[in-house]
Amino acid sequence: MKVLLIHAHQFYEGFAEGKLNKAIADVIQKEMETKGCEVKQTYVEKGYDINKEIEKHLWADIIITQSPVYWFGTPWIHKKYIDEVFTTGLVQQSMAIDNGRTRNDPARQYGTGGKMQGKKYMLSVTWNAPLEAFGNQKQNLFEGKTVDDIFIGNTSVYKFCGVEILPSFSCYEAITEPAVENDIKRVKQHLSEIF
Repeated sequence: MKVLLIHAHQFYEGFAEGKLNKAIADVIQKEMETKGCEVKQTYVEKGYDINKEIEKHLWADIIITQSPVYWFGTPWIHKKYIDEVFTTGLVQQSMAIDNGRTRNDPARQYGTGGKMQGKKYMLSVTWNAPLEAFGNQKQNLFEGKTVDDIFIGNTSVYKFCGVEILPSFSCYEAITEPAVENDIKRVKQHLSEIF
């Protein structure tokens, strides 16, 4: 199996230096290599070549994004990366042909024009929200939504291109109550359950 690991962290002095994201990404890489996978990495903040990123996506069987959560999404540099890579992949018709619908067959579902079938995508995030904030209708902010519900904008990009979406992984309370050793154990368990 071939794995593309995308590092979406964006550095902020004194606030988000990326230590936890790096630690979790390192564990993901080691665990996948232990399973016999070949791993390629992209560090979005260090820059990238759009066409090489398309090639990496087409090469990979499994794509994993490791990211902090900034204001309820991945950092803006990751959104820019997605826009550039996936728009170019659509224009080239290498990642998707179209949205799947046609005038001749309007019943065909939107989002079925992808060319990346057989691939899998997992999002791994770190944020300061507590676990209790998710999946609970009594919680004010998310009103019962899960982490996967909140990140549908991220995962839909991959699903649009035909990729199977795997359950996400989250590190909670990364600032107020960090539990790095427990997070490392949990990500290892998560990976063993889905791969």
